[in-house]
Amino acid sequence: MRKNALVWVAMLAWAIAVQAGEGLEAELIFPLQSKHVHSSSIVQAPNGDLLVCWYHGSGERWADDVVIQGARRVVGSKTWGPVFLMADTPDLPDCNPVLFIDRRQQLWLFWVVVRANRWEQSILKYRISSHYQGSGPPQWDWQDIIILKPGDRFARAIKADFDSLGLEEGLWAEYAPPFRRLIEEAAKDPVKRQTGWMTRTHPLVLPSGRILLPLYSDGFVVGLVAISDDGGRHWRASLPIVGAGPSQPSLLRRRDGTLVAYLRDDGPKPGRIQLSVSKDNGETWSVARDTDIPNPGSSVEAVVLRDGRWLMAFNDVEDGRYSLAVALSDDEGRTWRWKRHLELDPHHKSAFAYPSVIQGADGRVHVTYSYQVSGGESIKHVSFEPDWILEGE
Repeated sequence: MRKNALVWVAMLAWAIAVQAGEGLEAELIFPLQSKHVHSSSIVQAPNGDLLVCWYHGSGERWADDVVIQGARRVVGSKTWGPVFLMADTPDLPDCNPVLFIDRRQQLWLFWVVVRANRWEQSILKYRISSHYQGSGPPQWDWQDIIILKPGDRFARAIKADFDSLGLEEGLWAEYAPPFRRLIEEAAKDPVKRQTGWMTRTHPLVLPSGRILLPLYSDGFVVGLVAISDDGGRHWRASLPIVGAGPSQPSLLRRRDGTLVAYLRDDGPKPGRIQLSVSKDNGETWSVARDTDIPNPGSSVEAVVLRDGRWLMAFNDVEDGRYSLAVALSDDEGRTWRWKRHLELDPHHKSAFAYPSVIQGADGRVHVTYSYQVSGGESIKHVSFEPDWILEGE
């Protein structure tokens, strides 16, 4: 065997060994296939079943055949049941689904329908089910859209936060020098403010019962939170989370009531997970600032475990989605002392991204993510005890 082949085999064996640690269970939800599958979301039903959804089609926003699919793993089983349809808006792409179970044990499906094949024209939709713990897909009781009405304070907040950041025109690209001016002018338009808000990560429920649905806009390149104080019957908009390209916030709550949002970095280099905080239960947010955690422009999700530790799943490099890790913090996100890989392609040719994270009733952590390799695409599910991360690699 030639030397380069030996090296390749050794690197492949090492990459496989990343997942060989005792206590980690991993499987594809369905076999590798040629269509694009992305942006999964996982929940555990009260009866113990796991439900996962994702979008599937010929592409993303430009492919009108994109639909929301799902699958179920019945409690006690090690395999996933058949893939089923969760939502389909005919002739329009359905993307970025998020599953959520509220305090009344209703299942919610949030997602966006992309108009004119442009993210910034997306409409936010939802479905609710009270009958989802049997076999097959949920039986939907209700469906509607959510239209938020960010007011004039939205435009003033964007300008003030840009001022505090010192953002200059031309920050993102030479061919679009008036970026800041365009965003500030667009923020004054009530129509533009009401469209393009997209889902990605799980909602957060506060002790008061307030539901916070994290959103973002590829048009404004900011985050935002939809707020409901009546169990989801009515929604209103927080002020924006402004920064140098913050996107797809993931929300957590500290013991003192401070809310923390970790955000994808769609701004200039260096690529870093960004952080914003709220001291008023999600109404207003600080300017998003870089942390020291690398981010290649890819989604991140973090959760508070029942023992008080925080867990984050994220791409832990700056130059791609070939490496996916989980990390633990014992000081509410101020430091992340322990990290372990779920995936690592030494050739940088595969992509593992958009993790969705929950802690199950038995304490195990469940993560699903987009799995793209040379043989095709799938959604992968892994589970482990939180202390698995402490063992290292």
